[in-house]
Amino acid sequence: MPTQPISSAFDRRSFLRIGGAAAGVVGTTALLAACSGTSSTGASGSASSGAAASYGDIAVQLSWIKNIEFAGEYFATENGYYTKAGFGTVDLLAGGSGSTTAEEIIISGKALVGLSSPIGTAPSIIKGAPLKVIATTYQKNPFCLMSLKEGTPISTVAELKGKKIGVQAGANQTIVDGFLKANGLSKSDVTIVTTGFDIAPLISGKYDAHMSYTTNEPILAASEGKTPVLLTFADNGLPFVAETFTVLQDTIDTKRALLKAYLKAEIQGWTDAVKDPAKSASLAANKYGKGANFGKDLDVTEQTKEATAQNGLILTTDVNTNGLFTMTQDLIDQNIKSLAAMGYDITADKLFDMSLIEEVYKENPSLKTTFTIPSAA
Repeated sequence: MPTQPISSAFDRRSFLRIGGAAAGVVGTTALLAACSGTSSTGASGSASSGAAASYGDIAVQLSWIKNIEFAGEYFATENGYYTKAGFGTVDLLAGGSGSTTAEEIIISGKALVGLSSPIGTAPSIIKGAPLKVIATTYQKNPFCLMSLKEGTPISTVAELKGKKIGVQAGANQTIVDGFLKANGLSKSDVTIVTTGFDIAPLISGKYDAHMSYTTNEPILAASEGKTPVLLTFADNGLPFVAETFTVLQDTIDTKRALLKAYLKAEIQGWTDAVKDPAKSASLAANKYGKGANFGKDLDVTEQTKEATAQNGLILTTDVNTNGLFTMTQDLIDQNIKSLAAMGYDITADKLFDMSLIEEVYKENPSLKTTFTIPSAA
C-alpha cells in the first residue's frame, strides 16, 4: 500500500532549505552587529571538549522544518549529550522556505551555529560576512535531476541533451547552470521549464526531469507507483557538502572550547541517529516535528525511508576513516571547484576551518565509529 506523502506544496526541497538563496546575503548593518561580538551563547569556556564545563544556553538555527534531517540533534537532546557537554538548553530553531537564512541568523547573534551549505555561506563570505564552515553532516550533494522509467529515463549526462527539465526559479537555477557548466553543457543543450516543487508536472509528462532532492522526491514518486531514475549532481561533476555547521569567526576565536563541546555532542547524537532510522523517524514525526509540516504531522513511514536514504549522504569510507562531520582535503577541493562552476570564487581557507573537528577526534578518539555504508552511498 503506498505511503501517504507529506503535503507536496511544502515538502519539496528548495535551495533555501540548505542555507538560503545567494541573494539573501547579509547587509552592512548585520555585519556591524557581528563585529560587535554580542550574543547570548553563554560562557566561552576554557576547558577542553572532554572536561567538565558550563556553557549555558545556546541556539542552533536549522535549515528547514523539524523533520528527519535533524535526527542527530534530537538524539543529542534525548540522550543528554548536550547536557553532558556542559550546555543548559540547546534551542533548535526551525527554518523554512520563507525564513531568514542561517547566515543572517548567525550574524544577528540569534544563534551560535547555523546548519547551511557552502552555497549559502560562500556568497555571504564573499560579501564580507565573517563566517566559517567548521564541519558537515552530509558528505554528498543531495541534489539530482529525477526522471521516470515510465517516461523518459535520464541516467547519464549524455542523455540529458535535448531534454526538457523542470527547475525551480531562483537559486536552484544557479545550481543547475553550474551543473551544466561542470559537464561541458550549455543552457541551449536543454530546455528549462520554470516549475514549483511539486512533482505532478513530471508525472503528467510536462517535462522529462525534475530538479529534486535525493532523499525526498524519489520516495514520493515511488509512493505514486512510479520508478524514479536519478542523475545525481554529486556523482556527475558538481559535488558539494550540505547541512554544514556554520559559525562566526569570532566564535571560533573566543569560544573554541564551547564549539568543540558542541561538536562532540553532535557526533554522539548523529552516531545514534544513523544507526536507528526508525527511531529517528519516530522522534521527528511524533515529538520534535509534531505538527511541524506547516500545521500537519509528518508521516512516520515516509520519514523512516528518508532517514535510510539520508544515511547514503552521511556515511562514506572517508567518514569511517576520519569520523562523522569531517572533510578530506580532496572533498574540500571539490567543493571549491563546484562553487567556482556556479560563479563563486573563494579559497578553501576563507570558507572552511576543519581544525576544531580534528581536535575533537584527537581528544576523543573513541568517537570514531565504523558504520555500515549503504550500498548506494
